[in-house]
Amino acid sequence: MKKEQQLDMYRQMVLIRRVEERGAELYQAGKIGGFMHLYIGQEAVSTGLIAARESRDRVITAYRDHGVALNCGLSADSVMAELLGKSTGMSKGKGGSMHMASAEKNFWGGHAIVGGHLPIAAGLAIADQYDKNDNVTICMFGDGATNIGYFHEALNLAKAWGLRVLWVCENNNYGMGTAVERASAVHEIRQKADGYGMGNERVDGMDVMQVYEAAKKAIEKVRTEGKPYFMEVVTYRYRGHSMGDPERYRSSDEVKQWHAKDPIGIFRKFLLDKKIATAKALDEIEARVEDEVNKAVEFAEASPEPALDELFTNVFVEN
Repeated sequence: MKKEQQLDMYRQMVLIRRVEERGAELYQAGKIGGFMHLYIGQEAVSTGLIAARESRDRVITAYRDHGVALNCGLSADSVMAELLGKSTGMSKGKGGSMHMASAEKNFWGGHAIVGGHLPIAAGLAIADQYDKNDNVTICMFGDGATNIGYFHEALNLAKAWGLRVLWVCENNNYGMGTAVERASAVHEIRQKADGYGMGNERVDGMDVMQVYEAAKKAIEKVRTEGKPYFMEVVTYRYRGHSMGDPERYRSSDEVKQWHAKDPIGIFRKFLLDKKIATAKALDEIEARVEDEVNKAVEFAEASPEPALDELFTNVFVEN
C-alpha cells in the first residue's frame, strides 16, 4: 500500500470519529430526530474493508452507516445534512441517519431493519451473476443479525447459487444490550458459516491494516472462485447502541479496556513506528478534518428543509 493511501485511511478514520462526535452533540441539542447509531470505535472496520474493494464492487450495510458513507466517498456535507434532515443531504433529507445511500458510489444503503438487507445483498449479487461480471458485493451487518432467519436464508442461497458476496459480521460484542454469549449458540460468529460449507475467518477489527489485508485477500478469493466468503470482524462500540441507550449492561472497566485498543490510536502508532508519517503530519490531518467537519455543520444548519412536494418523489419508478 502506498503512503498516500495509508494517510488517507487515517484521514477517513478521524473524519468518521469527528462527524459522529458532532452528530451526537447535535442530536442532544434536538437538531437531529429519530434514532441515531454511532460508529465510534468501529472506524477501522469499514475503512479497511472499503479501501480493499474496487469501485465496481457494491457495499451495503445496516443502520450504523454514517462512517460507511464517508468511506465510500460521500462528503461530510452530505452526511451531516442528511442527519439534520436537510434537502442537501445525500437522500434529500428524507432518509436520515439510518438510510444513507448513493448508487453513484456503489453504496446501496444503510438499512434500518435488522438483517433486512442481507437478502438484498444476495439480490445484488444475483444481478451481477446475471450480467456475467465478477463484481463482489460486500455486505456488512452486526452480530445480532446472525440470529434471525434473513441471515440463514441469505447465506444458504449465496452458497447454493455461487454468489459473489463477502459477508462481513461486525461483531461489536453486543446486540443492542445483550452480549453475544447470551444470545448466540456459538461465541465465534464465523462458525455459523461452517453450516453452509462456507470459507470463513476471524479478524481483529481494531487494527485497520489487519482488516485491509484480510479483506483484500477475501475479496479476491470471492472474485476468482465465484463463491461467497465470511469474515467475522471483532470490534467494539464506545458509545451506546443508539443515542437513548443507558448502557447498564456493561461495566465502565470493560469500556476502558477496549479504549486502550482505540483503532485510531493503533493506526497512528503504526504510522509513526513505520516512519510513514510524523506526529506533526498526522496532527495537521486532524486539524484539516476538524475544519472540514465544522464547515459541514455550518452547511447543514444553513441548508433548507425538503419541500413538501418531495414527500411524493422517489417513491416508485414508472416504466
